[in-house]
Amino acid sequence: MARRIVTPDGTGLHVQESGPSRAPVTVLLAHGWTLDERCWAPVADMLATGGASTGLYPRVVRYDHRAHGRSDDTPASSMTLEQLADDMAEVIAQVCPSGPLVLAGHSMGGMTVMTLAQRYPDLVAERVRGVALVATASGGLDGAATLGLHGRPARTFLAGKQRVEGSRRWTERRELTRHPVLMRPGMRAMLLGRRPGPQALRLTCEAIAGCRPTTVSGFTQTLTTHERDAALAAFADMPVEVMVGSRDRLTPPRLAHRIRTHLPRSAMTIFPDAGHMLPVERVDSVGTRIAALARQATEVGPDERHARTARQINS
Repeated sequence: MARRIVTPDGTGLHVQESGPSRAPVTVLLAHGWTLDERCWAPVADMLATGGASTGLYPRVVRYDHRAHGRSDDTPASSMTLEQLADDMAEVIAQVCPSGPLVLAGHSMGGMTVMTLAQRYPDLVAERVRGVALVATASGGLDGAATLGLHGRPARTFLAGKQRVEGSRRWTERRELTRHPVLMRPGMRAMLLGRRPGPQALRLTCEAIAGCRPTTVSGFTQTLTTHERDAALAAFADMPVEVMVGSRDRLTPPRLAHRIRTHLPRSAMTIFPDAGHMLPVERVDSVGTRIAALARQATEVGPDERHARTARQINS
C-alpha cells in the first residue's frame, strides 16, 4: 500500500507499506543515496510474505528520502543527514507510532539510522529492538566526493564536476537519463559485484537513472563529513547485523570493520563477490538476517540481548 506523509517543513514523502497492519514488529527500510525504495522491494516482499521461514510476518515500511524517488524535492540546505534523520523520525511518528521497531539502512540509509540515534536517543532506546547496517559506514568517507580518486586525478575530476554541476543542463534536469540501459556498464563497475543478476542490474540502473542531478550534488557534502562512531553506542545492547560485500567500492569492508570495532557484539557478514547493492544482489541472505532481527525483537529480552555473543560470518 502506498501513502504520502508530509513533514513539518512541508516536504511530502512517498511511503510503501506491506505485511499485516497488526504485526508484532515493524521493519523500517531506508535506501541509499541516489536510489529509492524500489531497491528494498525484493527484501520487503520476502519479509512481508514470510519468505525468510521464521514463522513471523512483520509489517514492513519503506520510503523515499526527500529529493529521491517519488518524494518531493528539497532545497540544497535541507540535503543533510540531520534532515533525513528528522524525516525518519517523522515517518515513525506518522506511520508506525507504536510497537517494537527493527531499522535497516542501506548506505546513506544506514548513516541516517546512525544520525537518528544521535538526534533522537530516547526514541531509539524506547522503540528500536534491532538494527541492520547494510553496505554503510560510520565515517571515513572523505574520498566519496572524488569516487575514491586521489592526487591529480581527483583534482581533475573535481574541476570537471564543478563545471557540470553549475550548468543549467544539470540544475534543470529532472532525471539523470531517460535511458537506464545506458548506465549498465558504469553501474556494474562502480556499484555491483561479480556476475550481478538481471534484477539487481535493472533496479540499480532504473533508480539512479531517475535520480535528480541536484540530489547527486546536493548530498555530497553531508556524506563526506559524516563521522558518527559515537552514535553507534546507542545500539550496543541490541542485536546488530553489519553486512558488506567483499567487492564494495563505495563502503568497503574496512569501513564495516570500523563499525564493528565500536559494536563488538554485532554480527558481521562479508558476502564474497558482492558489491555495494546488497539489498538487490543478495536478497535472500539480507532478508534472512533482517527477519531474524524481527523475530528476536518479539521474543528476546534486554538481558538476553546484552549477553548475545558476537560472531564473524563469511557467507
